[in-house]
Amino acid sequence: MPPSDFTRRNVLATGTAGLALAQAVKADTYQSDPKLPPAETDRPAAADPLHGYVFFSTAEASFIEAALARLIPKDELGPGAVEAGVAVFIDRQLAGPYGQGDHFYLKGPFPKSEPTQGWQAPKPAEVYRQAIPAVERYAKDSAGASFAQLSPEKQDTVLKALESGDAKLKGGVEAKTFFALLLQNTMEGFFSDPLYGGNRDMAGWKLIGFPGARYNNRPYVLRHGERYPLPPVAIGGRPDWSRS
Repeated sequence: MPPSDFTRRNVLATGTAGLALAQAVKADTYQSDPKLPPAETDRPAAADPLHGYVFFSTAEASFIEAALARLIPKDELGPGAVEAGVAVFIDRQLAGPYGQGDHFYLKGPFPKSEPTQGWQAPKPAEVYRQAIPAVERYAKDSAGASFAQLSPEKQDTVLKALESGDAKLKGGVEAKTFFALLLQNTMEGFFSDPLYGGNRDMAGWKLIGFPGARYNNRPYVLRHGERYPLPPVAIGGRPDWSRS
C-alpha cells in the first residue's frame, strides 16, 4: 500500500465491521461471578475515558495517537480514530485480559509462520510494549525524529515499512506482526460498541450505516436498496434518550 493511500476508505476496506465487532466483544470488563443471574453476569461495565491512559505511558500514547491519526484520519466524512476514542479502547484492552493473552496460546518459541497457524507472538501487551520503542528508534534512524514529530508523509512511509516488513525493528518484535495487530485493534476500536471506549458517538457505525444494537429491525428487512433511516443505537442506548 503506497504511503499516500493511508486513508479512511483504505483502512475500512481491509476488514469488515462484523469482524471488528466479533473481535471486540471479548473486552476486559465482563463479570464472571456465577452467583449473579445471567442478566447481571453478562453485563459489561463501561470503559471510563476520563481518567487518562491505564496501560500506555506518555511516550507510548504519543506514538499511538499519531499512528491512529494516519490509519483512520479525520476527514470530510467524519471523525477519525483519535476523535472516536480508539486510543482509549486499545489502552483498556491491553490493560485487561486481552492484553495478557487470555485464551491465547503463548508458549514459545514463536517462529515465522503462516497466517493459518494463528497467534505466534508474546502477549499483546508485551508486543506493544516492545514494539513501540523499537518503532521510535526506527523512525529516528530512518527519518530523523520520533514518529509523532514527523510530517504526515514521513509517518506514512514508516507505517508502510512496518506493513511490508521492510522496517527491521530492534527488540525482537517483527514489524509486520506489530502493524497487523495495531491495524486490527484500530478497526476493532473504531467499530466496537462505544461501551468499550472507542467508536465515540458511534462515529464508525454512522460512517457505514450500521444500526447498532437496535432491538428490532423487522420493518426494514425487506426494504432492499433503501438507506436505513434510523440513527444507530449502542448497547447502553443513545445519549439523547432519557430514562424515566
